[in-house]
Amino acid sequence: MGKNAQKSKLKRRLGLHPGPKMFYTGPMDSKAMDLVREAFHYQSRFAGSTMVFKIDFPVTGEPCFPSLMRDLALLARTGFKVVIVPGAKEWIDRVLSEYGIRSAWVSAGENGKHALRVTGEKAMPFVEMAAFHVATRFMTALSGSRSDSVIGSFVRARGLGVVAGRDMESTGRVEKILTGPIGKVLDLGLIPILPCIGWGPSGKPYNVPSDEIALAASAALGAVKLFIISIGKGLRAGVLKLPENVEIGENGRIIRLTPREAEAVLALNAGADAAPAELRLALAASRAGVERVHIIDGREEGAVLRELFSNLGAGVMVYADEYEAIRPLKTADIPDVLRIMEPLMRQGVLVRRGPQDIQEGKENFAVFDIDGKVHACGALIPWGEGQGEIAAVAVDPSYSDRGLGRRIVGFLINRASKAGLSRVFALTTKTLDWFEALGFKESAPESLPEARRKNYDGERKSKVYSLELSESPV
Repeated sequence: MGKNAQKSKLKRRLGLHPGPKMFYTGPMDSKAMDLVREAFHYQSRFAGSTMVFKIDFPVTGEPCFPSLMRDLALLARTGFKVVIVPGAKEWIDRVLSEYGIRSAWVSAGENGKHALRVTGEKAMPFVEMAAFHVATRFMTALSGSRSDSVIGSFVRARGLGVVAGRDMESTGRVEKILTGPIGKVLDLGLIPILPCIGWGPSGKPYNVPSDEIALAASAALGAVKLFIISIGKGLRAGVLKLPENVEIGENGRIIRLTPREAEAVLALNAGADAAPAELRLALAASRAGVERVHIIDGREEGAVLRELFSNLGAGVMVYADEYEAIRPLKTADIPDVLRIMEPLMRQGVLVRRGPQDIQEGKENFAVFDIDGKVHACGALIPWGEGQGEIAAVAVDPSYSDRGLGRRIVGFLINRASKAGLSRVFALTTKTLDWFEALGFKESAPESLPEARRKNYDGERKSKVYSLELSESPV
């Protein structure tokens, strides 16, 4: 394929051509070139990252489904770690109906906003059959795009027990996502597919909502993005009541929402048919630490690529505002900060600090606050000569798989840049690879500012890793 044909293909996949009969006949215009630049930027930024795609069953019947699978296969081949969670509700409904099995439903969740199927002993074999049939549809479509996938028992589950006075029988909830096996599959360049079935310790299968699996998998795998792909009504002005100052694009599409704005949208549309379940899942994922959640219309050609590789996107993004979660340290936070740091101080990963040390340097610290409780911390210590030290980075072990440390460091780098610093550095004996993954490079101790060199502990033999802020990927 010649260069012009390659450019034309790229433009068509990203939606710059209105139809297949238009062909590229000359140099790229500025709009197309800007799009290519954006695509390279985002590809560089997210390559190697894990992304979870929760795809509702009705999407599989849409004309765009094969091209959606081609796009996911393309992402997997170009260095992205793609995980698929297929929804199967509608197909399960159809299979149970064909065999004359009726489902009972129980209202669950906050204020009973979603319903759970009561999966009886008679229904469970058909639910399992339907779930794997749907998963196989995805495997077949990916195979047609020359991408291999694995349907596996990646979900450990337990029974829900009694909900609202009703025995839920074989309806379960996620107990654990088996990140080890999923990681091995991803390292082989394969796409793991997680059907809506989980298994108990004895091997008993449970029917687990795909929304719950997508949420748990995103958190456990440290996914940077969760895509929710459906053919719902969509999030648009005129369809939903919206709070003021929500960013609206063409055709009334909501472009992005903070978690606080998403909460407001749900509150304004409570009890209305227009209130989308996708937004509730997106908000839950954001609260669980997923940085970016994208709600995509599965009927729109190339929507995933445009959402991923362009600033304007093609769907609705719910994004965690770092300033809502990361804040300055308060004196009342010091016991929590010491609790989080203590295991790392015992291991020699962090220099030992006491309450007085933290109090005296309080203005340098930032903490990651989730629902009023501190789960991570870090400090930016200025040393003069345009340099600052990133220190005391620690994460609550129960939140270690949510990328909080990386987000704290990104926040501190941003703080350093705003303060006019030209370079940040970290001294470490144990976390060399982690800082390298964030873009830091090993430097000589002589590169430290003079004030810090005087405090350098030669016996500790810490290595210096630095980042020029002009080269920062954050």
